[in-house]
Amino acid sequence: MLKVRVIPCLDVRGGRVVKGVRFQNLKDSGDPVEAAARYEAEGADELVILDVSATPEGRGHQRETVEGVRSVLSVPLTVGGGVRAVSDARALLEAGADKVGVNTAAVRRPELLNDLAEEFGRQCTVLALDAARREDGKPGWEVVITSGRERTGRDAVEWAAEAEALGAGEILLTSWDRDGTKLGFDLELTSAVAARVSCPIIASGGVATPEHMAEGAEAGATAVLAASIFHERTFSVAQVKTVMAARGVPVRKTTGVDA
Repeated sequence: MLKVRVIPCLDVRGGRVVKGVRFQNLKDSGDPVEAAARYEAEGADELVILDVSATPEGRGHQRETVEGVRSVLSVPLTVGGGVRAVSDARALLEAGADKVGVNTAAVRRPELLNDLAEEFGRQCTVLALDAARREDGKPGWEVVITSGRERTGRDAVEWAAEAEALGAGEILLTSWDRDGTKLGFDLELTSAVAARVSCPIIASGGVATPEHMAEGAEAGATAVLAASIFHERTFSVAQVKTVMAARGVPVRKTTGVDA
């Protein structure tokens, strides 16, 4: 049986880890290199770095942050934020990323996903999909971009399916409504996307407990991601895996801290 991956996320700005609610009111949460080393020691299966201010500020990802994290990390690393072209992705891969996430630029120019998949392979091409419940009273979710600053009106589930067809090999699915709220994943959203695509899905947004992580896997995610509970040391990666395994969710065994 496929093991569910547990992935800490480092939202970064200006070379520091930050965390807020719905990407707003960001507070400093430490040094990304130190955090990465700790998470790997705890048994993290992968790591994600998202530069949350790169797109709103109209710049690329800060490459030195990626290089620093890669220097202490042996597990796979996905990097997103500010990727607008193949050249941006190449720079991040050369800096040490294994996979590159793209969000806003792919919504504005969907063929970018095909360009990335053709150049680097589907396994390196991750769609970072931020979804919010529709505000017009209709059911479903719409895609939001520029770190949540812009609602597109585009159906999130349909976009996930289109992105997979274009070349996305994985989808990092974040509930905009749940991000930073500690209310747990939007399980309905996770299930809806899982039913439409065959590629791996990383559930993100709202985790407060290991039980929330297990629920994401039970809803169809093949990986579960969290930030605050790890940054604030509420739970270690190893503790999360222990709870998930007890609920019958298949996870990779770890000899990490607090295992």
